[in-house]
Amino acid sequence: MRVISGEFRGRRLKSLAEDTNPPTTDKSKESLFNIIGPYFDGGVCLDLFAGSGALGIEAVLRGMDQVVLGGA
Repeated sequence: MRVISGEFRGRRLKSLAEDTNPPTTDKSKESLFNIIGPYFDGGVCLDLFAGSGALGIEAVLRGMDQVVLGGA
């Protein structure tokens, strides 16, 4: 799992050892942000199922001002 854009492109992210859900793949993240990324013009993003926070990090690197991460 790694950051796919911005200043920290290619940086690896670690997930928790006890995490039983697989992380979002790089290909999935790239597809998601290619679809919704053009609509980013600042603002706040809410990621209720953050896990490692990879999607939130990508959102900030692609133009969101703030991201609120949630999860169990």
